[in-house]
Amino acid sequence: MKPAVTGLVLTYNGERLLDKCLASLAFCDKVLVVDSFSTDRTVAIAEAAGATVVQRKWEGPGPQFQFALAQIDTEWVVSLDQDEICTDDLRERVLAALPAAPASLAGFYVHRRNWYYDRFMKHSGWYPDRLLRVFRTTKMQVEVSGAHYSFRPKGDTDVIKADIIHYPYESFAQHLDKINSYAQQGADDLRRKGRKGGVLRGIGHGMMRFAKLYFFQLGMLDGRAGFINAAHGSFYAFLKYVRIDEGMWGKPYSDQ
Repeated sequence: MKPAVTGLVLTYNGERLLDKCLASLAFCDKVLVVDSFSTDRTVAIAEAAGATVVQRKWEGPGPQFQFALAQIDTEWVVSLDQDEICTDDLRERVLAALPAAPASLAGFYVHRRNWYYDRFMKHSGWYPDRLLRVFRTTKMQVEVSGAHYSFRPKGDTDVIKADIIHYPYESFAQHLDKINSYAQQGADDLRRKGRKGGVLRGIGHGMMRFAKLYFFQLGMLDGRAGFINAAHGSFYAFLKYVRIDEGMWGKPYSDQ
């Protein structure tokens, strides 16, 4: 007997791909969208797709997911971001795996295939990009580090070797906007933890980040996309550490 499943998507101004995202979750018994008061067509798209829409002010991924999971009454959840799509292969494998899942199983890791610049990345640490996205609500907790979140299982896990496909950026400008936001949140998190920053630390971490992405994780095999991604990753690491100590920035004002 197939256990009940809810598809879960957190949204904010996600009209770009939301219709495709929700259509890929049509195999779920229910679809829940928790929206952070979008100003575009996100809510209208979700309602037209038949999803249940609940709006809540964004207070970070941890509180948002805790709120969302409290609204779910099915045993299983398939969680997607608003710019992700569940492939047909993954759908079929999920439907086959859930009825046979033992009671001790917290969830399934799946693979995510990420599009960047002009291709799906095969290296650079971007693939297979295993994520716990199919899970029992009672056997999972959300962990947050800076701007990033992950699901941590409270029990055994398995792997479904099929893909979510992910289109995170539309342009260089959008990627840089995200880098700016993530770097600030990362710096704030490091500052709270008492970590030291500065220009030299920023340069050091930036260089190590580039080497990791481009050489050790074989970003060079991803062509121009791999180089650009490594350069952006290096800039992100530099910004994060140099922003830990913001300096004075002209305060107090002096005309001298």
